[in-house]
Amino acid sequence: MFILLSTIFIFFTPFYCLYKPPTFLIRYFQYRWPDTLWHVPTRSRIIALTIDDAPSEYTKEIMQLLKDNNATATFFVIGAQVSGREEILSNLVRNGNELGNHAMHDEPSRSLSGETLTSQIQSVEQMIDTAYKDAETDRTNPKLFRPGSGFFSDRMLAILYKLNYRLVLGSIYPHDPQIPYWRVNARHILSMLHPGGIIICHDRRSWTLPMLRKVIPEMRRRGYRIVTVSELLREIKK
Repeated sequence: MFILLSTIFIFFTPFYCLYKPPTFLIRYFQYRWPDTLWHVPTRSRIIALTIDDAPSEYTKEIMQLLKDNNATATFFVIGAQVSGREEILSNLVRNGNELGNHAMHDEPSRSLSGETLTSQIQSVEQMIDTAYKDAETDRTNPKLFRPGSGFFSDRMLAILYKLNYRLVLGSIYPHDPQIPYWRVNARHILSMLHPGGIIICHDRRSWTLPMLRKVIPEMRRRGYRIVTVSELLREIKK
């Protein structure tokens, strides 16, 4: 029986650490890859909300939910989804949110050639610049990139450095693209809240909005300020 339990423990522990990475692991990642943002060390009850795969048919409702709760977020933009939704991007900026770069397509960015990745980032950057101009807002925040599928390499980091981008991952991720149950995802996020954390969730899924309707008011009730990545980064300077 002991051998069976030990085998089960050894087998499932790596998967659990991927699903709910412990704090020491996030700290190690931040130490190991300092140019990649995983979290920000702070004692203040402040947390960054990031939303990948924007814009979509759900983005307007997410934006309104944020506004109603005095919260902001960083939306990572997929270029292929922008056509016909340009006004949504500019409205996000007008409402105090920020836009990050998620390349042109929903695909693993790590598998792209350097030339293709560079071209995609630059194409999406033009779309983001247009959104800020249409919103009559200066783009003073750092340029942020999140790779498709979340995997990166030294080659990608070198490309981002040349393009003056910061790679952003996170420390709280409910794996919502794979788990379409909003209650499960909400419990995951709320169980892992910590000052300086970065939440990763996804636009373009019907279950994201009900999850955020649960999570955002509860985070506020617990005293957290929900902000963009750039605002969270300002905590480092305090």
